Amino acid sequence: MSTQQGQDAKFFQRGKIEEFRAELQAAEAKDKKYQKRKTVLKKIVANITMGNDMSPLFHDVIQCIGTPLLEIKKMVYLFLVSYGRSKPDQIHLVIPSFLQDCSDRNPLIRALAIRTMSYIPIPVVTEALSDQLRHCLKDRDPYVRKTAAICVAKVYTADPRKAERRGFVELLRDLLIDDNATVVSNAVAALSEIGDRQDGVIFKLNLTIANRLLAALGESSEWGQIYILDSLLRYVPEEHTDAEVMAERVIVQLQHANSAVVLTSIKVLLYLMNYMDNRRLIDYICRKMGPPLVTLLSSGPEVQYVALRNILLIIQRRPTVLKNDVKAFFCKYNDPIYVKLAKLEIMYRLAREENAREVLAELEEYASEVDVDFVRKAVRSIGRLAIKVEPAADKCIESLLKLIETKVSYVVQEAVIVTKDIFRRYPGKYEGIIPSLCENLDALDEPEAKAAMVWILGQFADKIDNVDDLLDDLVYSFLDEPAEVRIPPSFTPGLSETLCQVQLALLTAVVKLFIYKSQSEMTKALVHKVLKWATEDVDNPDLRDRGFMYWRMLAMNPAVAAEIVLAEKPAITTDSDRMDRGALDQLLLHTGTLGSIYHKNPETFIRNAAGRALVDSPALNANSRAVLVTLARPQLPPISISVPGPGPVEPTRPSQPDDAANKPDLLIVEPSRSDERDLLDVEGDDGAGGDSGEGYLDGDDGAPVTKAADPYAELSGAFGGYMTDVPQPVAGGGSRGGDLDDLLF
Repeated sequence: MSTQQGQDAKFFQRGKIEEFRAELQAAEAKDKKYQKRKTVLKKIVANITMGNDMSPLFHDVIQCIGTPLLEIKKMVYLFLVSYGRSKPDQIHLVIPSFLQDCSDRNPLIRALAIRTMSYIPIPVVTEALSDQLRHCLKDRDPYVRKTAAICVAKVYTADPRKAERRGFVELLRDLLIDDNATVVSNAVAALSEIGDRQDGVIFKLNLTIANRLLAALGESSEWGQIYILDSLLRYVPEEHTDAEVMAERVIVQLQHANSAVVLTSIKVLLYLMNYMDNRRLIDYICRKMGPPLVTLLSSGPEVQYVALRNILLIIQRRPTVLKNDVKAFFCKYNDPIYVKLAKLEIMYRLAREENAREVLAELEEYASEVDVDFVRKAVRSIGRLAIKVEPAADKCIESLLKLIETKVSYVVQEAVIVTKDIFRRYPGKYEGIIPSLCENLDALDEPEAKAAMVWILGQFADKIDNVDDLLDDLVYSFLDEPAEVRIPPSFTPGLSETLCQVQLALLTAVVKLFIYKSQSEMTKALVHKVLKWATEDVDNPDLRDRGFMYWRMLAMNPAVAAEIVLAEKPAITTDSDRMDRGALDQLLLHTGTLGSIYHKNPETFIRNAAGRALVDSPALNANSRAVLVTLARPQLPPISISVPGPGPVEPTRPSQPDDAANKPDLLIVEPSRSDERDLLDVEGDDGAGGDSGEGYLDGDDGAPVTKAADPYAELSGAFGGYMTDVPQPVAGGGSRGGDLDDLLF
């Protein structure tokens, strides 16, 4: 093969149309073994590959379509695939040859003919293809049947309604029970592509067909296994035992050598666990999923990144999967930066009291690296670790103080930012480090760090002796500070546009200072100056409104102003840095796909993609059922529209008896009907919801959940689609301590 490839390399040279035409015409005279034609066609195909326009040779090339040599026929068909749709006025010349080849004794030629015709979405070709495709779907040769299955998906893409009327979808459905595994996998792939369209039919599986697909899994290729496993998400278990038995049959695929098969198997297992009630089996499956995920980290950096992005979703939903494998995510010196950042996020999420010391030691090492973004992320992770794991807070504070002593600008600024959150997490506990922070006030030049430091000065104005002078120095540049600053997303994953309002922080801090030291003349002058600037010289409406509010409160009732401004701040927690449960459960249905890397549902960035979510059934957890979100499929346009009222009468559409007589039942899906049945359910089982999709929040463990209106609309960011670095106040009574399945620590 390598020798043949080396010989064919000589054909990749730019040629002229006239030369190729002359060579083809000369080959017609003396070319008994068709060697000359083969050589010329190789040159033409090579030029097509290089991007050269060979369409002027259309009429000359199609003269070779009748050649009995398969290699020449392949090249002619390849030429037609490239230029057939651009020659609608000449394509009728080759249709007789297409039809002849569809009846050829050689199955390779039959398959080649229908495949080429399906690539040319021109009405005259599609009409000629219909009868031949119907015959090929029932062909005696499995190679022809599996090729015809893919052709149905292409015909459906060209004209969905016509493909439904002619019964191609039903014929494709019948191939799901074919004896050949390759035919089955191709039929599943075609039906999945059709079912993933918003205007496509609803593709569901029942238990019988799901078991048939699992039986064909072992004989299928790797691509076929991926399609079959992915199609199992369209099966909705009606009983817990159905999901448990299916999971036991899928779990063996975790040992597969192909990473895509492994990730797809994990996706199916995560889906089936929502329909199980056997806690022991769920824990067993979680333990089984850990080693394959860790093994993926030994692949190349690209595969590693895909695995890490998926792991980041999985451990938020099932923390027990990798709870003892945090060391597997320690960064290596030669890891690319995108892999390091992904590992850093996973390390933080797997951190708990038992491994906090190891994680902290690793983060301290990263804080001395040379990559600025990586160091910033490491320093911020130390602060987040202190907030998340209370027993490790003391050690984290010591590490932050050591980092501040290095006097490295960006390290000091990140340390100040996270220290502000630590003060809110542990009120009155670490105030002794404030002098160290004040010593580095001049080093703060980034708005977010400066705003954090201003907040600290205002919050502890009664405990800092020279706070008047410090704030006076900061207020000096009040009018020069930007009211709104866009923070780079690399600093705050998931928050592509964070508003850092330094002026607002200065305004609030000065008011707090005045409340603490209302008798100081310097403080009075300072607050008067800032309020005057805020209300008269600033264009930002938020800043101006807050200035008026503070001024009026201080003028009317200083005591009430003190109660409002100095009100006790609620403690913060890192629970809010976990993705919304509804969005998380939907994304887990896209494990191993592009959606799991972007952390966005495919319908948000792929045109005409249908949403995916859990479907209600008796086996689904009760709490999940209570928060199901319906993903409505778009209405199909009506055939005719009648407008009542005065004016000319709109003519009604004449009846079409032929179409009505030949139209199979349940062929066109009308998503708006509540009593719709599933076209692709072989046993005629209605199921519940089909691919119309119903979102859910998991409630395996009886934890209280709230319904999200639109759980995935705001997901964005290259590193994560959730708020990772902005701790939020703890909701009253909203503890999730009982949610053992999701919140392990």
